[in-house]
Amino acid sequence: MAHACTRHGLRQSGRTAGERGARALAERNLFEEAPARFTSAGTDASGHRARLRKRLLDGGAEALADYEVIEYLLALAIPRRDTKPIARTLIARFGSLAGVLNADPAALAHHPGMGETSAAALRIVALAARRMARSEATTRPVLASWQALIDYLTIDMAHLTVERVRVLHLDLKNRLIRDEHVTDGSLDEAAIHPREVIRRALDLGAAAIILVHNHPSGSPEPSRADIQMTNRIAEAGRLLGIVVHDHVIVGREGHVSLKARGLI
Repeated sequence: MAHACTRHGLRQSGRTAGERGARALAERNLFEEAPARFTSAGTDASGHRARLRKRLLDGGAEALADYEVIEYLLALAIPRRDTKPIARTLIARFGSLAGVLNADPAALAHHPGMGETSAAALRIVALAARRMARSEATTRPVLASWQALIDYLTIDMAHLTVERVRVLHLDLKNRLIRDEHVTDGSLDEAAIHPREVIRRALDLGAAAIILVHNHPSGSPEPSRADIQMTNRIAEAGRLLGIVVHDHVIVGREGHVSLKARGLI
């Protein structure tokens, strides 16, 4: 009886071993085929990205369309995904390349197909652009590198969704002493007082200032309140020996210099 049970157990064991062998063979075949399928799909994606890379490296500033810039950046962050559809929907949602790069990080991270890693990949480009522009604007006297200053202010402020007031404090040679964020909100006496602006300039040892703020609406055209407040600050500066060189208003549609308009 025991002998029969033993033979029965061996038969059971043999069948189990055979089943395991067949399963292992099937799994091996499956995994050998899977890379081929993945490689075939991956080859198309890698070939497309190689073409983008070549155009980027060989071409000029316009070598890639705006959505292709986003697509390529996202491909570096999420290499196993087709990032073209994500790039197109980002451009459609935020309006432009600059709009995407300056979008709120949380909004980017929660966009379909995105996450924190891909949002960070886009944000780091915007940060690098700001750092480069700031370096160009601040390594020489500000008035001698006016376009570099405008470029920096545009990159830094044109796409803000809140109105922000800044004061650039300059020394006697018009070199930047301090770029100060004064307040978020409209340029009126509730947010900024002329005497306080000039007192701060004196505390920093500044000889001159440039007022800067943005219009989230996109249009940089100055309001009556902008002009009135600017002239109050300029008058307070004249009384205490601080020159107000200009008031620059930045928006997505460009910038306006109140001095160039003859409004100071």
